[in-house]
Amino acid sequence: MTFQRARTEEQREIRRRAILDAASAMLDEMPVAAVTLNELSRRVGLAKPNVLRYFESREAVLLELLDRYLGEWLTELEGELTAGVGENLPMAERATAVAEILSRSLSGRVVLCDLFGAQGSVLERNVSVEVVTRYKRASLDRLATMAALIRTYLPELGENATLFSLHTVVLAGALSAYSTPPPGLQAAYRAEPDLARFHLELKDSLKLALTATLLGVLPRP
Repeated sequence: MTFQRARTEEQREIRRRAILDAASAMLDEMPVAAVTLNELSRRVGLAKPNVLRYFESREAVLLELLDRYLGEWLTELEGELTAGVGENLPMAERATAVAEILSRSLSGRVVLCDLFGAQGSVLERNVSVEVVTRYKRASLDRLATMAALIRTYLPELGENATLFSLHTVVLAGALSAYSTPPPGLQAAYRAEPDLARFHLELKDSLKLALTATLLGVLPRP
């Protein structure tokens, strides 16, 4: 893809979307850690300094993608919860169903979980105060949306729905690192099967953690 200089706001927005789409395609092929600004520039057909006119860093691109993916997931999650949780079930059964749906839904979104895992340790570090503030404001809206969805089926959580929602994405990011080991670690697991107990299956591990969290914070009958 080759671009002429963007001269209008519409052209600039087209350029931004092209950069984001190219980065999204890269994430379908490689983990977050392997995405580089040089390769992104090559794929989008722009010199690296020109990419930096639109996004101040690789991390700024990935933070915007994380917000996009999170919004898409929450839209789909609403339908998944509606289809899978009976509002008239006893509280413990509703909690178990919510944990099952969240773990299944998130484990099917490997890229989103990888971005969650990189968010605090990588993505929020090489960005300006302006960029990270804008991202965090958007995240507050996403968190409020998720908490409202959870409270629909577990009103007993009350204000704890917000904290539970935050813990859910943090757990998904942390556990995803143990579910997708790098090639060297995979080789070590094959050579010494006893070591493979450190290789966690994301869906089951996340379901266990979320179920335990929910049953721990919900009020006792």
